[in-house]
Amino acid sequence: MMFRSFNSSLRLGTMALALSLAGLSGAAARELPEAEGILRWTGGEQIAGFRHIDRIFPTRTVKRGESVKPLPIDPEPIRPVYRFGEETGSVEDYMAREKVAGLLVISHGRVVLEEYGLEQTPEDRWISFSIAKSVTSTLLGAAIKDGKIGSVDDLVTRYIPELQGSAYDGVTLRQVLSMRSGTDWNEDYADPDSDVGRLASSMAHNRGDSLISTMVDLPRAAEPGSRFHYSTGESNMIGIIVSRAIGEPLADYLARKIWQPYGMESDASWLTDGGTEIGGCCLNIVLRDYGRLGQFMLDGGTIDGESILPPGWVEDATSSKSGAGEIPYGYQWWIPAQGTYAALGIFGQAVYVDPARQLVVVQLSAWPVASDEALSGRRVAFVAAVEESLGAGTKLEGLEVVD
Repeated sequence: MMFRSFNSSLRLGTMALALSLAGLSGAAARELPEAEGILRWTGGEQIAGFRHIDRIFPTRTVKRGESVKPLPIDPEPIRPVYRFGEETGSVEDYMAREKVAGLLVISHGRVVLEEYGLEQTPEDRWISFSIAKSVTSTLLGAAIKDGKIGSVDDLVTRYIPELQGSAYDGVTLRQVLSMRSGTDWNEDYADPDSDVGRLASSMAHNRGDSLISTMVDLPRAAEPGSRFHYSTGESNMIGIIVSRAIGEPLADYLARKIWQPYGMESDASWLTDGGTEIGGCCLNIVLRDYGRLGQFMLDGGTIDGESILPPGWVEDATSSKSGAGEIPYGYQWWIPAQGTYAALGIFGQAVYVDPARQLVVVQLSAWPVASDEALSGRRVAFVAAVEESLGAGTKLEGLEVVD
């Protein structure tokens, strides 16, 4: 999800002074980029902005609990060497080429690699972009388990009756979760007049413009369930459905259901528009808690011996619902290869999970572009090198995504 916004020079100057007084890094204190240009941030603007989103956009805190789930350090860390075409490189080479702020590998519950770059520290949050979609879908599963939502076969209009008579008439939650509603949507991040551009402008200005008023006017482009079409608007809609069903903000529900009982080590934050969290984007989390999110999925959504999700939810949510020839996609999760799944965000954010190997790989980056074939391909090659260094061949072949 992308944003366009406006901050006055006076506000930016005040922020910069406050950050400097707070003792933040020199680069961050010197320059905080304007929200309006997040898609055009470059170099130091990206690094400062992705690390300090809370100081540029309004957010709601996801509060941690009193106890922290341990992530023990393996006494024998790995140092994979990746190969990408004619290119070969070490972990350090990889981080430099991918502009990596944080890299974490958890194998069988133990940290086997943890590295930081771009002046990032273990205490710093980093923006997730569309990784938030996977979290929002998981909260919908929790709401089903809590009896607040009937099932994924419920109609969208049961929870958003304002959409009756629109292209969402007859569309199920399952079809929205898997991006197969059949409704048209323009996800052109570079076009401020696209569907996603107009919603993003509302969020960046904190206007609280109604997502529903946008979705109700969308035309139907295909029969529900017949095609995959990526839509951040529908991910935001899932957030509205969950929040209405549970009767509380998404950030509070996330804290109550996962963050506190599972033992995340730091508060997170969630971008809001007019006080409402954006279901399709922009959780801000420290590196190790991204890893714990992956571990939570590996644990089948179980906390203290009890699953917070319906029976079979994780397996179903992380299995492809796309048809032949389409990009494999589950319930807001990408499927890089059979038996694996990933939460992905633009500019190089990723949480990759391989249940068979009990493996979680997290990458937080500041790619110079939202998505890129070479950058994505190198990431796939690095994950393959990680798997090989752990004593198993890779099954990854590549993945084209619209994250």
